[in-house]
Amino acid sequence: MKKRSIEGFMKGVFIVCATTSILAIILICYFIFSGGVPFIMEYGLKNFLFGTQWKPSNSPQVFGILPMILGSLYVTLGAIIIGVPIGVLTAAYLSKFSSDKLYGFLKASVNLMAGIPSIVYGFFALQVIVPFIKSRIGGTGMNIITASMLLGIM
Repeated sequence: MKKRSIEGFMKGVFIVCATTSILAIILICYFIFSGGVPFIMEYGLKNFLFGTQWKPSNSPQVFGILPMILGSLYVTLGAIIIGVPIGVLTAAYLSKFSSDKLYGFLKASVNLMAGIPSIVYGFFALQVIVPFIKSRIGGTGMNIITASMLLGIM
């Protein structure tokens, strides 16, 4: 009898936690849209989505996000090109070809990488990938290739 009351209590705790999470997301969306939609309607949806300049400190202010959208798409495509083959081949190797001892070590390593915060990956990119790309390709090293490599690794 006591086990059922504990289970019922925990069920209530989980329902409260899930409801709180859903409510938090709804509130976040509300505050973002309540501040953003009036601005976009005043500025113009076409100017906002298809504008090519972002100069919020100039007069007049310019808020075009097309380069940001395209940059995100390019980086995502690059990360898919880098990350998917590595992930699929790693999974195939682990499941079909590796020894049990090596499987245990590599599986733990892959799981450990999943737990690394993204800020640590970003710091790694700034310290290792950016200088590498800068010395090989030139420029600042902060480009689509660098971002794609980082996201592909992640």
